[in-house]
Amino acid sequence: MIDTIIVSGGNIHSDFALDFLKKNEACLIAADKGLEFFLEHQLLPDAVIGDFDSLSEDGKKFLEIQEEKSMDSEIPYGGMNEWKVQKGFGNEKKEIKVIRLRPEKDDSDTQSAMNYAIQNGAKRITILGATGNRVDHLMANFGLLVLAKNQGVEVILADQYNYMKLVSDGEIIKKSEQFGKYISFFPLGGDVTGLTLEGFKYSLDHYRLTTADSGLTVSNEIVSEKAKVIYQSGTLLMIMSRD
Repeated sequence: MIDTIIVSGGNIHSDFALDFLKKNEACLIAADKGLEFFLEHQLLPDAVIGDFDSLSEDGKKFLEIQEEKSMDSEIPYGGMNEWKVQKGFGNEKKEIKVIRLRPEKDDSDTQSAMNYAIQNGAKRITILGATGNRVDHLMANFGLLVLAKNQGVEVILADQYNYMKLVSDGEIIKKSEQFGKYISFFPLGGDVTGLTLEGFKYSLDHYRLTTADSGLTVSNEIVSEKAKVIYQSGTLLMIMSRD
């Protein structure tokens, strides 16, 4: 069960995101420009984190950012300023935690939001708005999957066309619960050894999957009620897709 949803500043399909939020009760975190999605749809996050360099003036006003009290130069490298604001739409009111980061930092706003969620006990996080026009940002976000896994946390990147996560050895995927028609697998950070795919249209048996031949595992399909992924070593990225 998802316990935290982070909305980042990438491309967001409103209908998909709103439906996703409706179906999943979770802690809501806006990563910098991700706040604009909440404001556009009159929704209230539980926390907002970022350096706010890409936030609109309306967004800064909503967070009650006052330059005289939150000058970037006053925030130490890698540090932050924190405050709370009481906001609402209509009869709904909520206390929102605001965490302002120094622009010169080692982490992206999305990574900082993920780190904040993990520090506050999150175990299963979905990030919306993690995809977009910038491929470099997407590659960095794939790194978040590994970073979270090393801390015992599952992170999922999702948009209206794709559902991306690291798959564990022995993981069962139910056809009735899959996202879209196609499932692809890619090795991250090195070869995946002993890869076996059961219940798929294109099966594998103890295959060594490398980056060079990962086209072999693109656009597979589940043909059984349940499919199973088995491997011996490595880090395996699974992408479920639909047209």
